[in-house]
Amino acid sequence: MNRLNLQDFAEQRRRRRMPRVVAVAVALLAGCATGPDYVRTPLDAPTTYKEGVPWKSAQPQQIDSQHPWWTLYGDSTLAGLIAQANQANQNIAQAEAQVRQARAIADTAWAGFFPAVSASVGASRALTNSNDRILLRNTLSTGLQASWEPDLWGGIRRSVEAGEAGRQASSDDLAAARLSVQATLAQDYFQLRATDHLTDLYVRTIDGYKKALALAQHQYAAGVALRSDVALAQTQLETADAQRIDLQIQRAQLEHAIAILLGKAPAAFNLPVSEAPIAQTPVTPPGLPSELLERRPDIAGAERRTAQANANIGVARAANYPLLTLSATDGFSASSLATLFNAPSRVWSLGAALAGTIFDGGLRRARDAQAVAAYDVSVAQYRQTVLTSFQEVEDNLATLRWLGEESAVQDRAVQAAQLSERLALSQYRAGTASYLSVVTAQALSLANQRTAEQLRGRQLIASIALVKATGGGWTQDDSGRVAVASAPTS
Repeated sequence: MNRLNLQDFAEQRRRRRMPRVVAVAVALLAGCATGPDYVRTPLDAPTTYKEGVPWKSAQPQQIDSQHPWWTLYGDSTLAGLIAQANQANQNIAQAEAQVRQARAIADTAWAGFFPAVSASVGASRALTNSNDRILLRNTLSTGLQASWEPDLWGGIRRSVEAGEAGRQASSDDLAAARLSVQATLAQDYFQLRATDHLTDLYVRTIDGYKKALALAQHQYAAGVALRSDVALAQTQLETADAQRIDLQIQRAQLEHAIAILLGKAPAAFNLPVSEAPIAQTPVTPPGLPSELLERRPDIAGAERRTAQANANIGVARAANYPLLTLSATDGFSASSLATLFNAPSRVWSLGAALAGTIFDGGLRRARDAQAVAAYDVSVAQYRQTVLTSFQEVEDNLATLRWLGEESAVQDRAVQAAQLSERLALSQYRAGTASYLSVVTAQALSLANQRTAEQLRGRQLIASIALVKATGGGWTQDDSGRVAVASAPTS
């Protein structure tokens, strides 16, 4: 009897030591994580922009990420429209939903660190045959079940890294979507305002052409001009009026585009014609090329997807190692409800299982290769995004510089053309020039004024494109990042 008690005591001690042994083993293995630790892809960023030096102001006013960038243009109507777009644009709403989805995916990965606990209540009635004895019995049971898979090889940690990187990338995508909508709206708005100014130019020009037509008719009635002079004046007037009408097509299309950006049907939106002068092009320094890597949300998103792909390599490689599952149950089982919760009815179990795949036909190797290839794809996309961003900044810096020079020359051409038009009318009124010279001077004057108005619009469009290319004042801090420490490799 004593011998049996000693054996039972030894068995109980051995069982009590087993969880501690397993815990020590888990602690020793927990420092290991499969797959490479993430290192940001090195980039060869230039020290300056090719077009930056001659264009940048000596004391530039930096864009403040805490304030809307469009206030640089001083247009309250534009500010109101962008506020509406931020609330109702469907592309922004879609990006916001994708952020919530990515956050839920990250939370799913975090859940892998914790055990799964479930509860059960059951009742059964069974007829059994045991040694020719027919037994009909009821069984009632209730209990708790728990299971846990320790993260021995870092697969869960890599999943968490991937989930967090995906969440951060989605936040960056939201910032990029919002910036894209804001920039597109601002460009459409200023194009519409430029169209209004062109229309006003044609209205003033048509008024002058009417006066010129009246002069030609008076000269013809006095017998000092030909009938063809009246026809030329009439042609000039009708052509300008037709071009004025044609501008309304462009205005209507821009108004419809703005309505869609605001999340409205075109029929529900109307933007009245404004007589206010069009905004002046602000000075928007681009900052250093290295700063661009921190300020553009699409670059930040591409970098986070590279980190996500790197973590997925570790997830794939963790499948090469055996999986340890710890399980426990505790509950009661009895044939009647009255005795269900009695001490003799209690049942429990503790268990551990270690399982691994011996042969899978190359499946794990293929998944590892797939994860590595996906990482290489993300690295190439990241580098291409950076290169494209440098090009966009350089393009718009060059555009603004050359448009500034062109605009100055064009303004002188407008002044000369207007003087030529006034002189031609005076000479025709005095009878020293033909009406053909008047028509030629008028056409040149209108063409040069139209070009000057279009240049001002193009400068605003390029200025907004530069703001967008430099990130619109957005910084990585705005994406609400949560740092995830990488586990050391084993």
